[in-house]
Amino acid sequence: MTALCSHGASLSVLGIDPGSNITGWGIVRESSGRLELVASGVLRVRGSSFPERLSFIYHGLHDIIEEFRPAEVGVEQVFTARNIMSTIKLAQARGAAIAACASFRLPVQDYEPTLVKKTLVGTGRAEKEQVAFMVARLLGRTHIEGPLDTTDALAIALCHLTLRRFRRLEELA
Repeated sequence: MTALCSHGASLSVLGIDPGSNITGWGIVRESSGRLELVASGVLRVRGSSFPERLSFIYHGLHDIIEEFRPAEVGVEQVFTARNIMSTIKLAQARGAAIAACASFRLPVQDYEPTLVKKTLVGTGRAEKEQVAFMVARLLGRTHIEGPLDTTDALAIALCHLTLRRFRRLEELA
């Protein structure tokens, strides 16, 4: 896949909302300024041990990347949970996701949840349902199928494309 340029080439971005139980993913393509939903879903993580669960995330995302061949990746940063063990597990799930991307040498950009929400909704404290609504609208849909982990992942991909466009405009100025 080629990087987005002034000649209207397309760029596909994988957004990942990592989780140790459910990892959301979504791929958005931008071509000539138009956004298109390529694919999205969740990995319902399985495994009897935590290392098996991390392997599930790694291999699941590896297969998705292999099938859809995104050019870039946006991943949600870990937020501090009340329970330190939950934060550690989330960070490890995120690491497994990033490792899958790194195995394809894909550039990965981190995004804070509040930045994703602010970019799409206008406020960093937006509810997940507000984010889902905006994701659907930006992709020309009335609704996105699946749990909110799916729309969160698509929001990360959309945030990546939006901020990438701003960075390119700054470079031209």
